[in-house]
Amino acid sequence: MIERTALIQYANKLLNVDAFSDYCPNGLQVEGKAHIGMIVSGVTACQALIDEAVRLKADLLLVHHGYFWKGEAQPIVGIKKRRIATLLQHDISLLAYHLPLDAHAVLGNNARLGALLGITSEGALTPEGIGQLGVLEQAVTAEELAGIIGQRLGRTPQLISGGAHRITRIAWCTGAAQGYIEQAAALGADAYISGEISEQTFHQARELGIHYFAAGHHATERYGAMALGEHLAQQFSLDHRFVDIDNPI
Repeated sequence: MIERTALIQYANKLLNVDAFSDYCPNGLQVEGKAHIGMIVSGVTACQALIDEAVRLKADLLLVHHGYFWKGEAQPIVGIKKRRIATLLQHDISLLAYHLPLDAHAVLGNNARLGALLGITSEGALTPEGIGQLGVLEQAVTAEELAGIIGQRLGRTPQLISGGAHRITRIAWCTGAAQGYIEQAAALGADAYISGEISEQTFHQARELGIHYFAAGHHATERYGAMALGEHLAQQFSLDHRFVDIDNPI
């Protein structure tokens, strides 16, 4: 067991949360038990994940997508009320990290996705440290990279071809980061991988001459919370379970 405050102080420092201007609060979002022995991690604090945390007798739920986003309605009613009520009823803390978990050089979503796909990182895609740029050991075709992504993530990505060229240099940013495609092209990437796709992404990929892979918002962001949960469990001798509530988006 570890005191909740000590665990959160450690995680906040590890992820350097004060360095980020984010769309939501990072760190503790709902306060539960004073001591933590069991962590459940997942991508999004949906009701299904909360219910699994209850079933697994978690003391803390660790996620990438938590609550209280800028611009959302503030009243705690409907879905939000039911989710928070379940956490409070079972005295489960909710710990959420958004951009800090995207950016961490070892445990972050982008670091873990790059490692999973066999890309050697050469640094960050943006000045804020979001996304990464790297290289493959051997050049591949766009279709071959789509196959690698599909095999590793368990789902077939949507490929927008940017031409006939092979791929060595890759930029990537998990989640809804399709807007960085122009930055990826400007840095000389042969391909750009993200989670989602917008209408304009199709035209940008073709006109910029860069292959684009929409690999799924959820699918590309499974790995940060999983890695952080495992790290905290090892650091403090806790139990940990990652629960994947699949989402095809």
